[in-house]
Amino acid sequence: MLRTLFRAAAVCSLLALLAGCGRGRPPAPPAPPEVGVLTVHATSVPLTRDYPGRLAATLTAQVRARVTGIVLRRVYTEGTDVKAGDVLFRIDPAPLEASLRTAEGQLAQAEANAEDAELKARRMQELGRRGVVARQDVDDAVAAAKQAEAAVRAAQGDVQNARINLGYATVTAPISGRAGMANVTQGALVTPTDTNPLTTVQVIDPIYANFSEPMAEVEMLRKAEESGDLKLTAPNKAQVQIVLPDGSVYPHTGTLDFRDMAVDPQTGAVSLRAIVPNPDRSLLPGMFVTIRLTLGMRHHAFLVPQAAVLRDSQGAYVYVVDPGDDKVVVKRVALDGQRGSDWVIEGGLADGDRVIVSGVQKVQAGTKVKALAYTPDADAPAAASPAR
Repeated sequence: MLRTLFRAAAVCSLLALLAGCGRGRPPAPPAPPEVGVLTVHATSVPLTRDYPGRLAATLTAQVRARVTGIVLRRVYTEGTDVKAGDVLFRIDPAPLEASLRTAEGQLAQAEANAEDAELKARRMQELGRRGVVARQDVDDAVAAAKQAEAAVRAAQGDVQNARINLGYATVTAPISGRAGMANVTQGALVTPTDTNPLTTVQVIDPIYANFSEPMAEVEMLRKAEESGDLKLTAPNKAQVQIVLPDGSVYPHTGTLDFRDMAVDPQTGAVSLRAIVPNPDRSLLPGMFVTIRLTLGMRHHAFLVPQAAVLRDSQGAYVYVVDPGDDKVVVKRVALDGQRGSDWVIEGGLADGDRVIVSGVQKVQAGTKVKALAYTPDADAPAAASPAR
């Protein structure tokens, strides 16, 4: 009987203990995730656009043979700078010298004939005044003298032309610039009708950068300027940078030099041209480069780190911490290119928005978060400095 009482008391004690455990506190809710936020403020940023382009010489002169002859030698060094008037090629002058001597002989003969005809005309005129010869004979003598004088002038022209052709045997640079590869060698026969030039001289300092801009973008920029969101730079003051194929930026800045007045019907784009200093001659005609054109200043824009901008099927968006309840809000944004490591946002944000930059993978719309100041040099937000 006593053993039964002890067992009953033990059971009651165990039940009381279990009941006491059931009346304990519920587990605490999880702490809100920490995120790094950046408070953005509207600012003015340069409006830049990147376009594919190709470089071209500002001046190009084809050096051609102007007389027929055999090339004796090439004087210049290919790929070097030459000045206007420098000798590039020498053509065999012997046939041209012979032609000059022939022309000079014909001129001497014509001058002798003219002198004789002049003397005869004077004698006939004197005899005519005395009535010794007929008037017709006098007129014929005077006409013969004038014809002889005309023959002298023609012979003088032949001599001058022969001298010019002899000068063409020495082929010189028509402009100052860089002389390219020679298309002929010593011993080659050249003529003025050859298809290929002897060589080409190009001016590459400064150098042209040719590219095109879609007309739709031109209209968009014009409307943005009319609304006051954009201040376009005058075409002759728009700055141009050259981005080389390796991604580096050419150190010298150019300016927009030309904009076509017509739209290409095949591409729907407007042709543009920039002029860029090239003092070290490192930019060469024919190079494909990226042309970075600064069109003006965009007002009321926001700079946001690339890590803060996300994308889905509807476009770009960012997470913003609501100032009232610290909950996450999704805001759709309109991007306008990049500036360094930041996106330029032209629409969708308000001044003072707290944009989540780090910790975006931890949150979704409606999530309550603990907003901390974003530090670009750290992988995580700084816990000691709450963002306001």
